[in-house]
Amino acid sequence: MPDPTHPSGKAPPEDSGQLIDFPREHGSRPPPKNNLPLQLTSFVGREREIAELRGVLADSTRLLTLTGAGGSGKTRLALVLATEIVDCFEDGVWWVELAPLSEPDLVPQAVASAVGVREAPGRPANEVLRAHLETNDLLLVLDSCEHLIDACAALADALLRTCPGLKILATSREPLGIAGETIWLVPPLSLPEVWDLSPVERLVRYEAISLFVERAKAVAPTFELTQHNAPYVARVCQRLDGIPLAIELAAARTRVLSAAQISSRLDESLRLLGTKSRKADSRQQTLRATIGWSHGLLSGQEQTLFRRLSVFSGGFTLEAVEAVCDEDGIEQEDVLDLLSRLVDKSLVLVAEQDDEARYRLLETVGQYGREKLDESGEEPSLRRRHAYFFLKLAERVEPKINSKDRGPWLGRSDAEHDNLRAALAWSREEVDSEVGLRLAGALQYRPTSLLPHPQDPTLRTSPLSITPIPMAPGIFT
Repeated sequence: MPDPTHPSGKAPPEDSGQLIDFPREHGSRPPPKNNLPLQLTSFVGREREIAELRGVLADSTRLLTLTGAGGSGKTRLALVLATEIVDCFEDGVWWVELAPLSEPDLVPQAVASAVGVREAPGRPANEVLRAHLETNDLLLVLDSCEHLIDACAALADALLRTCPGLKILATSREPLGIAGETIWLVPPLSLPEVWDLSPVERLVRYEAISLFVERAKAVAPTFELTQHNAPYVARVCQRLDGIPLAIELAAARTRVLSAAQISSRLDESLRLLGTKSRKADSRQQTLRATIGWSHGLLSGQEQTLFRRLSVFSGGFTLEAVEAVCDEDGIEQEDVLDLLSRLVDKSLVLVAEQDDEARYRLLETVGQYGREKLDESGEEPSLRRRHAYFFLKLAERVEPKINSKDRGPWLGRSDAEHDNLRAALAWSREEVDSEVGLRLAGALQYRPTSLLPHPQDPTLRTSPLSITPIPMAPGIFT
C-alpha cells in the first residue's frame, strides 16, 4: 500500500537502520552539516598547531589522535579544528562526546546517535553505522576516548576499513593503537623562559600569559598586566607548564587574590599534592596540584557540595542538587548560594538549556571530586539519593509521554540520559530490585541504549534479569 508520508510513495524498510528523508517545506533551511558545540570563551593561540593539523588531515591520514594529559587542551583544539574544516567534508563533521559513558558497548550507539542513524531492531549498532557511513564523505570526532580505549579502537578500525570516505579525529590521553593512526601530542601553550624579564608588551605574545590575562579580565575587568605583577603571572604559568585548564583555574582567582598571592598559594599546594611516581606524566601531576589547590581555597561547605556534585553524570539541574546534596552540613536553602560560588570559582560550568540553567563539572575536576567523595565516606548515601531522585523524575515523565506536553518532558528526559543510566547501574550494583524494576518500567519508552547491554554477564545474576516486567516485555533481552 502506498505510503503518502514518504517521498517515493512506498513504505520504507522496517529494519533499514537508516535516516528517513522527509520533504522539506519550501524555503526551509537545509539540514545542518555538523553538531559541533558552541563555545562561550575565546580561543587563545594555537595558530601554528591548527595549520599543522589541517595539513595532516588534508593528506592521506584517516585517523588523527590528539593525545596529552588531562587539561592540556585536546578537546578545545579538536573543536576549533573541526569548526574550521566543516566545509571540507561533503557530509559534514559530527561530534561524539564520550566522557559521560561508562560502558564500552555504548560507544557505537553514541556514534550512531551523533550522526543521526536510527537503531534497527535485531541489528548491532556498529553494523548499522557501517552501512550508513560507507558512502559518506565525513569527519567523525571522538572526544575523550581514554576510559573506553578498546571499544573506541575497535569501532574506529572497523569503520575505517569499510568506509573509504570517512576520517576520524580522536582525543585521548593515550593512542588508540590501531593501524594507520597518526598520533599528535598536544603541546603546552608557549611560555617565557624562567629568566625572561621582557617588557609587558612582549610577554603578552606568549600564549600562556595571554590566556591568563584574558581569563583574569573575564572575572576581574580591572585586571591589567603590569611590570609589577607580570613576574608573578609568568611564574604561575611556568609552574603550571602552560596547561590551559590549569591556567584558567588560576586566573579565575584574580577576582579575590593578587597575582603574587596566587603564585605563593600555588607553590604551597604543589608541594602538598605533587607525586614522585615515575609513571605519572609531569603535566598530569601539575594539573592535579592545580585542582587540589583550587579545592583548598573553598570553604568547608563549598568543599562538601563540590565533592557531592561528582555523583551526577553528564550534568545536573539546581532542582537535582537541592534534592540530592542537602545532607549533613548543607541545608536546601544554602544550595543555590554555594553552587553560585562554585560557578564563580570555575569549578562548575553553567549553560542555558531549554530556558533552564544546567551545570556540569569538567571531566578532570569531576574525577578529583569523586576521589574526595570516596574519601569522605558519603558516596553510598549520595548514590542512593541520586537513584531515588531520578526514579521519581522518570515516574513524573512517563505519564506525560502521550500528553500534549510530550515535547518538553521528553527533552527533560533526554537531558538526564546519563543520570538515568547511572541510577539503573546503581540499582544493579546494590541489587535494589524495587528501584531497578520501577525505573525500567518508567523508562519503557526510552531506547534500549539506556539499559545494560544484554551480553553483560552481571545480568545473569541480577534480579532484574529474572523478574518479569509486564509493562516492558523483553526490555533486558
